[in-house]
Amino acid sequence: MISANIQRVDSLGNQVYEHLKEAIISASLLPNEILTEEKLAKELGISRTPLREAFNKLAQEGLIDIQKGKPAKVATFTTKDSLEFMELRRLLECYNLETISSTITNDFIEELRQNSYKQKWAVQENQFHAFIELDREFHIMLASNNYNKKLQQIIYELNTGVSRSFLILSNTLHMSAKDAFKEHLEIIDALEKENIPLAKAKLLEHLLQVERRFLSYQNMGEIK
Repeated sequence: MISANIQRVDSLGNQVYEHLKEAIISASLLPNEILTEEKLAKELGISRTPLREAFNKLAQEGLIDIQKGKPAKVATFTTKDSLEFMELRRLLECYNLETISSTITNDFIEELRQNSYKQKWAVQENQFHAFIELDREFHIMLASNNYNKKLQQIIYELNTGVSRSFLILSNTLHMSAKDAFKEHLEIIDALEKENIPLAKAKLLEHLLQVERRFLSYQNMGEIK
């Protein structure tokens, strides 16, 4: 179990959320592990109120399961769940690129580049928590100029919630972050050349590689 003293600054609940999320990402907390409020509150040196706030936020992102009358536990995913999330991402994110071609500007490309520079740092420093957020931000940025706000929202939810969670909980980040970063660069290069078909092909291949890396880990017997 994890052990740390949480500093009391502006939002204690948010600090607890970040701390627990990092513990899940680093596998200090494992899938299906029970999160006992009393025990965690004592270990972290906090009351149950900020802990519950953190639990609610983690549950919204699909990282923990909360059921009435039962202790919270770290979430897990079936292979079927994961593949269905990835199918949705392929369909919607590749379609998105078809519809934003007229909105691609030098400023937009520069924003994507700035994100990629931060990704490179995260990979080099093995900062997988940071990489997760930057990866999520990258995919959301690709949809940020879409005129269809509903499509934007669905892509946001897919990248913020459960589809992101299965990567965290499958513990594949340590072997996929570097490759994902390189694949992101290829997508940016294609967009900069205004080659939308190539950008779509690169994005599709990237998402398929994400799925393959996940399945490779699953085949090692880590996920059922």
